[in-house]
Amino acid sequence: MQEAFDGGFAASDGFCVGGNGNAGHHVRYDAAIVETIEGARAIARRPHKAAPTVKEGPRVNGEIDSPKIQLIDAEGENRGEMSPADAIVLAEEAGLDLVEIAPNSTPPVCKILDFGKFKYQAQKRANEARKKQKTIEVKEIKMRPNIDIHDYDVKMKSMRRFFDEGDKVKVTLRFRGREMAHQELGMQLLHRVKEDVTEIAKVEYEPKLEGRQMIMVLAPR
Repeated sequence: MQEAFDGGFAASDGFCVGGNGNAGHHVRYDAAIVETIEGARAIARRPHKAAPTVKEGPRVNGEIDSPKIQLIDAEGENRGEMSPADAIVLAEEAGLDLVEIAPNSTPPVCKILDFGKFKYQAQKRANEARKKQKTIEVKEIKMRPNIDIHDYDVKMKSMRRFFDEGDKVKVTLRFRGREMAHQELGMQLLHRVKEDVTEIAKVEYEPKLEGRQMIMVLAPR
């Protein structure tokens, strides 16, 4: 049987011998468990490999590692091909930065400029573009087949405002009771709506009966 080690135990033939004054006491110990525990410890000690950091925006100065670049100087003149190191020297002499503006070109195109100002202007353009984007909404106008002239004019005024704002309009015509027997009146009303806004809107969804209501969708031109 093996000697006890480090005041602990040694495994042999399925038994272990205790240390620290416990010699002579035999405790059954499964060698397979020892192997499993040691394997788990090895897995736990395995270092975690972090995912690489992805840089946002263009490469600047020392981040540019291409062997050759096409340089545009601060005045917008093409200075031809050179190494990034030589271009960085020129940028530093001008008190500016070397920024990669066309990484997919062969060789990549870089320009000498103020990177802080470049980032500010890029962010400003992005903000202006977001302001110009508008989420198109679908507004609903509800009518009855026997709508009177005043209510019709009010509805049409709202509809024209929605088109001016760039929104679509869903015209819903609801039939009640015996009105279902006169669906042609509803169709005539929707065609009238379509004709009244033909200069500013187009039909995106032709009038169609769905259950007890008739629907038409119009979009601004």
